[in-house]
Amino acid sequence: MNNNSIQLKGRVLIRFDVVAKTGLHIGGTESGIEIGGVDKTVIRDPLTNRPYIPGSSLRGKMRSLLEKYKGLKQNQRIGQGYIHSCGADKSDTLQTYLNCDVCTTFGVPGERDFATPTRLIVRDVFMNEDSARQLEDAGTDLPYTEVKTEVSIDRVTSAANPRQMERVPAGTRFSGAELVYSIYDGANCDARKDVERLKVIVEGLQLLLDDYLGGLGSRGSGKVDIEEICVEWRGKDYSAKPIELGKFKTVADFAGGLASLQQTILSQL
Repeated sequence: MNNNSIQLKGRVLIRFDVVAKTGLHIGGTESGIEIGGVDKTVIRDPLTNRPYIPGSSLRGKMRSLLEKYKGLKQNQRIGQGYIHSCGADKSDTLQTYLNCDVCTTFGVPGERDFATPTRLIVRDVFMNEDSARQLEDAGTDLPYTEVKTEVSIDRVTSAANPRQMERVPAGTRFSGAELVYSIYDGANCDARKDVERLKVIVEGLQLLLDDYLGGLGSRGSGKVDIEEICVEWRGKDYSAKPIELGKFKTVADFAGGLASLQQTILSQL
């Protein structure tokens, strides 16, 4: 396939805040495990020492939930688990890939002969300044975080095994989350289809709200909310400011206004 004939028609910019509704644990390096004796630490910005949400965590969770929601086969081994990836099965064709909302949006390995550009970019999300100051004033167990002690019981000996987990406290706000969704046309890309697939992004965000972000989710951690959503369109004229398409308080509001947004974007192509 000749990717040189692919044309970028524009980008949809989706910005929002992520609010921790319960303690949030996104694991970091265990090299600092001796600090306070915490068994599982959170990832931190090395410049500010504040916890943050990696774009890879947000993106990976959305993809994983969408694969299950759409019943896609888990056929590509990644680390200790599996994800769905068109082309991992020999029976997959170009048309299989073009009809897969997840693979066209989130991408497939570069060695796939039929791959088109990945549509979705997800940025890291950093702690809101007001939340940071509140946590500094509160005097948390560790800088900006709490330590949650859990006790596992050996079912044979009944011995207790306490463990300490580091979490970002409930109520903490992370601002400036940004999803960049590209619209392409030509060479097996269809701009109108890309606009239609914006529904996949909204579905992924809604699925996340009903699930959890990070680790320890089955034990209460990781419930988040997504608020203050702003959607913009940046066309091919990069000298002009992006066009604001809409502002939404919640993901449900975003879903309700999606059809109108899509019509506006189509009119810009």
